[in-house]
Amino acid sequence: MTSSTPYTESYIVGPQNTQFYTRTYLSTNPKALLIAVHGFNEHIGRFTHFHASFAQRGIAVFAFDQRGFGLTAQKKENGGGKKYAQTSWREQLEDIEWAVKEGRRVEGCGDVPVFMMGNSMGGALTLAFSTRTHPAWPHPSTETVSLLSGAIVSSPFIVLTQPANRLQQWIGTKLALVAPRVIIPAVVKGSDLSHDPKVGEAYTNDPLIRQVGSLRGVADMLGGGEQLLENDYKNWPKGLPLLLIHGTDDRVTSYKATQSFYDNVVADDKKLSLYEGAYHEIQNEPDGVKEKMAEECITWIEARLSGASSAPATAGTNAKATTPVSKL
Repeated sequence: MTSSTPYTESYIVGPQNTQFYTRTYLSTNPKALLIAVHGFNEHIGRFTHFHASFAQRGIAVFAFDQRGFGLTAQKKENGGGKKYAQTSWREQLEDIEWAVKEGRRVEGCGDVPVFMMGNSMGGALTLAFSTRTHPAWPHPSTETVSLLSGAIVSSPFIVLTQPANRLQQWIGTKLALVAPRVIIPAVVKGSDLSHDPKVGEAYTNDPLIRQVGSLRGVADMLGGGEQLLENDYKNWPKGLPLLLIHGTDDRVTSYKATQSFYDNVVADDKKLSLYEGAYHEIQNEPDGVKEKMAEECITWIEARLSGASSAPATAGTNAKATTPVSKL
């Protein structure tokens, strides 16, 4: 790690002998550890500025390119790009459980509070991680979930802003049972991610991003999100703090679905923070918005360090907040 590179990087062998590309944002004497879970058709390299801000405040970050995406997908031992987007929630939840345990190996992080943060697809997976501990799902274990001191979820893929046709979704789910690895188009417009046109251009031209998905992966995202809203919210650990963040002009995932999850979930410490006018990637919004989000997330974590999962009401327990984004 150099002064111009705020992270160390390495490939680490995880579940099914997958070699995961990882980044660790180190901090001297870290007070907490954040496990970062990225979204669909993207990679952790797109959030260097955001993750670095946590390390600067004493919160180490362990991030990894998920199975089938980013540099993990490009690794020769993982298929050299031929298995792009070939994944499933069952595999991804196992991978995230591995990441929690691997992150605790980071120097100085063995005994510090662990938080998880997921964006978009990663946001839905972060919610699923703490609600799918029943016998039908081998991963994650209740023991691993109990290691978490809080979860931050931004723009989760619960329901699309423009939901998929129900008939097409039903057909896709059935096809995924017999041909799970078949690749289909899955387009996310770069211009829908941020008000900053440079973000959209970089996304569109990113050589690590391909606008496709596997039948199994897409079916799991669509069905898993709906299941979170319809039933799995009931399984949320009551004592696990939850911060939900969403932009009200998100063109990709529905902020109203996030609001419904917040309204339904039973948690001693929960907060919904809506960014008025923001698009899908608030951490990439211009005009100081991404800095506001980073500050909110960092201070939320800091407020929960001394009392583990019993933060005071003044820190945002069971609260809704709307952040006006006047320049967007």
